[in-house]
Amino acid sequence: MDRLSSKPAFVAEALDLIAGPACAVDATGIVFAANSGMRLLAGAPLAGRSLFDLFSGQAARIALVELRRAMRAERCWNTRLAMDGLDMVVQVRSKPLPPGAGAPGATFVFTDVSGYERGQQALRIAMGEHKAIFDNAPVGIVFTKPGLLKECNPRLSSMVGYSVEELADRDPGEMFASPSEYQEFRDEALEALAKGGIYEKAECRFVRRDGSLFWARVRASAVVPGQREAGTIWIIEDVSETRHARRELQALMNNASLAIMFTRKQRVRRCNAAFLDMFGYADGGWDGLMVQALHPGVDAFNRIAAAAYPLFAQGRTYQAETELVRKDGTPIWAKIIGYAVNPGELSQGYVWIVEDRTRQKRDEQALRVALLENQAILDTAVLGIAVVENGRTLHCNRKMEELFGYQPGACTGTSIRSLYPSTQGWQAARRETARDFAAGRVSVGEHLLVRQSGETFWGRLSGRPFDLADPSGRSLWLVDDVTAQREAAEAVRRARDELEVRVTERTAELAGANALLQDEILERRQAEARVHHMAYHDSLTGLPNRALLSDRLERSILAAQRSGGKLAIMFLDLDRFKNINDSLGHATGDHLLKEVAGRLCRAVRASDTVARLGGDEFVVLVPGVHALEECSHIGDKIIDALAAPVPFEGHHLHISPSIGICVYPDDGLDVETLMRNADAAMYQAKAAGRNNYQFFTQRMNGAAARHFELESNLRQALANGEFEPFYQPIMDIATGRVHALEVLLRWRKPLLVGTELVLPDDFIPVLEENGMIVPVGEWVIRRACEQSMAWQRDGLPQVPLAINLSARQFMHKALVESIRRIVEETGIDPALVEFEITETALMQHGEQTLDILGQINRMGMRLSIDDFGTGYSSLAYLKRFPVRKIKIDRTFVRELVASSEDRAIVAAVMALANSLQLQVVAEGVETAEQLALLRGFGCQYVQGWLFARALDSGATGQLLLEDGRHSRSV
Repeated sequence: MDRLSSKPAFVAEALDLIAGPACAVDATGIVFAANSGMRLLAGAPLAGRSLFDLFSGQAARIALVELRRAMRAERCWNTRLAMDGLDMVVQVRSKPLPPGAGAPGATFVFTDVSGYERGQQALRIAMGEHKAIFDNAPVGIVFTKPGLLKECNPRLSSMVGYSVEELADRDPGEMFASPSEYQEFRDEALEALAKGGIYEKAECRFVRRDGSLFWARVRASAVVPGQREAGTIWIIEDVSETRHARRELQALMNNASLAIMFTRKQRVRRCNAAFLDMFGYADGGWDGLMVQALHPGVDAFNRIAAAAYPLFAQGRTYQAETELVRKDGTPIWAKIIGYAVNPGELSQGYVWIVEDRTRQKRDEQALRVALLENQAILDTAVLGIAVVENGRTLHCNRKMEELFGYQPGACTGTSIRSLYPSTQGWQAARRETARDFAAGRVSVGEHLLVRQSGETFWGRLSGRPFDLADPSGRSLWLVDDVTAQREAAEAVRRARDELEVRVTERTAELAGANALLQDEILERRQAEARVHHMAYHDSLTGLPNRALLSDRLERSILAAQRSGGKLAIMFLDLDRFKNINDSLGHATGDHLLKEVAGRLCRAVRASDTVARLGGDEFVVLVPGVHALEECSHIGDKIIDALAAPVPFEGHHLHISPSIGICVYPDDGLDVETLMRNADAAMYQAKAAGRNNYQFFTQRMNGAAARHFELESNLRQALANGEFEPFYQPIMDIATGRVHALEVLLRWRKPLLVGTELVLPDDFIPVLEENGMIVPVGEWVIRRACEQSMAWQRDGLPQVPLAINLSARQFMHKALVESIRRIVEETGIDPALVEFEITETALMQHGEQTLDILGQINRMGMRLSIDDFGTGYSSLAYLKRFPVRKIKIDRTFVRELVASSEDRAIVAAVMALANSLQLQVVAEGVETAEQLALLRGFGCQYVQGWLFARALDSGATGQLLLEDGRHSRSV
């Protein structure tokens, strides 16, 4: 056999000589020889297998690198074997095959080091735990060798103000307050440690790096007892705060004014300086003193013990006043308070607090004697004397009891009210007393009193409070019977009165003739005054009229010119007063005007002038104005004063002002200009929503002029035939046909060239304000009925008309008769007329509204509620009204698709209408999506731009013609 063919067997025999597992591999890592230990380690023969089968993951990659290195030199490394359940930490030594092996390769020897690794890991964990304890210990820990500080933890470094590194190899003596203290400490510690024991010291003074001192508790132990060179472990705990607290507690006890002692097993174990001073033990002899020695006898001690110990067991405090004795036997009267240190373990002792009340006891005895002496004085007094509190007699003397007929002691506790014959007299006396006591003076007065027998007498009462700072507290009263003195004084008074009567009678005879003359003079002057007053004052309210206002305004302007000051004119107009006057009558309007006049006078200053110009117009002249804020303040007061409702004949009338303000000289220099500008500002306040005030600005002149021009043009528009009805169809969802036509008013305003079509929002409010809405509304009803009859004559379908009634028009007294007359004169079927009334108008006048609606309904006309949901309807009223239809306001339809809240509101209105058997019209329908949702809710009728805008009569006729053709074709 040649050398090459025998290599595996030869290498295997050589490997068997190695005690541990070993194998040989070629340059690719294939095992070609392994000893028995290696086969046992692998659990199977390795010949022909890759060495890398013994490894996995990172270990296999490291083995590949080490195999390459093993071909060149010896290697040694630690790794982990992992194959077929094998998991072992091993040390691998590799060595290249000798050059005579015939081919490159290497041998690998494996040594199991798992146990060593586990020990090293446990050691690292233990070292980590010890280091965590060392670094985070709440006390300082330091290791020293003779004369040197070798190592310490962070807690110690923070105590002394050095870093851990700075403390290494430092002399420990630098941490002591002085070399002598360090030397004394060192000698004590070495002596204890040399004997193999532990050294402890409760308090030791150390110094920080910044020179400040602190106190610490020290405990030391030698690393090797008896061998100082091996080092010493020191535990240092900062006790500065504890020591300071203990010293504060001791100072508190020593400086307390009350005696404090701690007892255990019926002996005094600790006490303060006040205890020693109180009981005379300042010269010693108190340590271990029996508690019984502080009591006058055994029985006294046992009584306190029997009462106190059950309370201590319950965790409660014992309090009592008793007699104790000093060391020399002198008795003292003391208040004692005791409690257990630990109620669950009474053997731990008790704390007692003792207050010397000997002096107070003597004072109380002296007070009792003084009270007895005072009572003797009171009982012999000739006046009734009583102490009163909370309306009752606390104490009184014998004379007081005799005055009121009470038996001895029976007057105490009686009510002061029972001493007066009437409630009125008692209350008058109380008021007089309260007034005098509050002023800090003695109350003196004569009042009619009553004895227990019912007999009355006059008494002079004199009283004063015990404490002048508390007039409602306890008081002292003196009572004297002055009935005889009053009777004598009354006799003198009657004699004087008789004399005066005789003198008066004679004087009257002489004055009679003169009186007749004076009456004639007075009557003439009064007549002149009445004429003058009527000329310058309003006959309804009594306020200055326009003439007197102009006079006062001129005088105020002259005064302001001389002083360089300012004045203000406030022009007031009552909002919607005409509605109240027209609907409730002039008596109601007059009452409201007088109430407004009174409130205005109360709201302004006495120096201001309130005048009525006529109708519902008032003016307030405010002289001496310094800033516009003053005018704002007065305007706010006027608005607040008129905000409260005015009750009258079952109505609660609500009124608000629109106020225009102008200031002299800023807004005008004469009466006419100031009044005109204030009026213009008032109209601006109305345009701003009413119930507010506006200051005049120059642009208001133009706005006022435009307002006046608009009002003037509207007055001519009706006479000139400039108004024109338009019609917007209301569609039936089910059939798609025209269900009704809503009548809408338009104004064709003439221009220089052509005309302008004005929408109702721009002129209806003005018609409402000036009252023209009544004749214009009547014209609209008549014109719409005439147009309907014209369509019928042309053969167009009969379609009901929906005509709007404003609140002011609805409450006009002649409305019902006007409607009846128009129906009769035009010949229209009443069933083709439907009136729309806003929800707010319906709710304003209660029973009156119900009566008007009933009359219209009985004529055969239908009624509907417009803008439903925008007011505050009462369902109880809604059921009573003869209404057949409601119109959902366009504000709820506009966001119907996007808003779940609007959808819920519309659904609720539909449910309400169905329950009341009412028809529903939805306004403002502009999209197919809105129409689909309304159809789903069950809405019957719709109106909006999705179907048609408002049309003139010609376009409407064409719409009706097409609608009729459609119905015939269907």
